[in-house]
Amino acid sequence: MPQEIHTPVTPEELAHSFEDAAPTADISNYAVEDWATLAIFWLMTGCVFTQFFTRYVLNNSYAWTEEIATNCLISVVFLGSVMCVRLSRHIQVDVLYHYLPAHVARALAICVDIVRIGFFVYACWLMWRYVAIVADERMVTVDLPRNIVFYSVLAGFVLMLGRSIQVFIANQRRGYSVLERPEEFQKVED
Repeated sequence: MPQEIHTPVTPEELAHSFEDAAPTADISNYAVEDWATLAIFWLMTGCVFTQFFTRYVLNNSYAWTEEIATNCLISVVFLGSVMCVRLSRHIQVDVLYHYLPAHVARALAICVDIVRIGFFVYACWLMWRYVAIVADERMVTVDLPRNIVFYSVLAGFVLMLGRSIQVFIANQRRGYSVLERPEEFQKVED
């Protein structure tokens, strides 16, 4: 491991380094589902805080906060997965692609994309059937239909299907996928 070299900095130089212009935030990489996930996450955070506050400060917890927080977590997981599909950030094993000939690696990557699209088609169909079966259920502590949560899961699967198709098309136009060239998908923060 190479030895790190640290340049000595005086306290005055360090203090003046904070006077530089702050970097601008780039929010162009975020999509609609990311913002919806963020909003649901903050709703969940508010419910958890309310539960903590009422339980430990007021010594009288609200029962509805746990159910709403749990349902928000379900929505955050499935809608947050859409971002992972869009950015190709789900767990994947790409070491095999380094040892295969380029044309075989390309064919295998195309096969992976097609299998992923097929999986999401099947998951959408299953979730649609499940929502139809439990359409009349109500939440336990809040008199709301439980299918609100199930529809958010269905929306997550439909969005993942759409994003998978977009990723497949982008991979075809580009000529490679993240499996074949993971270094091309690494973002370096300046």
